[in-house]
Amino acid sequence: MPSDGGAPPQPVLPQPIMADQALGPLVSTRPLIQMQGLAKRYGGGSAVFAGLDLSIHRGEFVCIVGHSGCGKTTVLNILAGLETPTEGVVLVDGRQITGPGLDRAVIFQGHALMPWMTALENVAFAVKSRWPAWSRARVRDHALGHLRRVGLGAAMDKRPAQLSGGMKQRVGIARALSIEPAMLLMDEPFSALDALTRGTLQDEVLRLCAEVGQTVFMITHDVDEAVLLADRIVLMTNGPGARIAEIVVNTLPRARHRAELHHLPGYYPLRNHIVDFLVERAAAPVAAPLGPAVVRTL
Repeated sequence: MPSDGGAPPQPVLPQPIMADQALGPLVSTRPLIQMQGLAKRYGGGSAVFAGLDLSIHRGEFVCIVGHSGCGKTTVLNILAGLETPTEGVVLVDGRQITGPGLDRAVIFQGHALMPWMTALENVAFAVKSRWPAWSRARVRDHALGHLRRVGLGAAMDKRPAQLSGGMKQRVGIARALSIEPAMLLMDEPFSALDALTRGTLQDEVLRLCAEVGQTVFMITHDVDEAVLLADRIVLMTNGPGARIAEIVVNTLPRARHRAELHHLPGYYPLRNHIVDFLVERAAAPVAAPLGPAVVRTL
């Protein structure tokens, strides 16, 4: 207590925290993915993005949100080993990424299935690539098991042309998870689907990833999708010269259901904060100094 006539006590402010200290619930504290000083330029032009620093922990679901042109897909492609950064490095479990690898699986906006193969053959092709020494019977059983996990056991002999859009994406999800990747990379996988199918697949991805503690990095333009799925939501400023402006920690209870999400305390402040950023604050000046991203817990 201050003495009589003394200055009033100053409020105790929380200590600032760095981006990789803001962990979602129930995730390992050892980073699986580390992006350090990441930048990308094409030719001699301006950087698409610069100064990206982010750690992703085992079992964590991270969504990245930003306007078109800020480099979200380029970041994902670098993580997948499909592109190389102009500056900086990406480490997976302490090893630098030098190209594609079966420790990472990608689910694209399109289903990317081989049209001459059945659903089962598409998944089995990935399984055989991951475990080339397995017998044909073991490959088939493993692939069929993952098709059944996404509800497509009865459609295993159908080719992509015989499947709906949602069913094709389910095959893509089964194929990605069948190789048991350390990191699942998702590039707006539900953007081309109707609202009902998109919602159903969101629920299925949430369930499947929770079952195995899957680590996920996902691009989305859908704020509600990010709030439903993510432990942390990375907000990018506009490009060129994009950077990570904020990393928002999702404190909503982890067992989330679409039908109940908007009833949860804290849902609207979280959603409104992200929408406000995208509408009002994403267009940061390109010359803004780079520094550690702001981490917010709403």
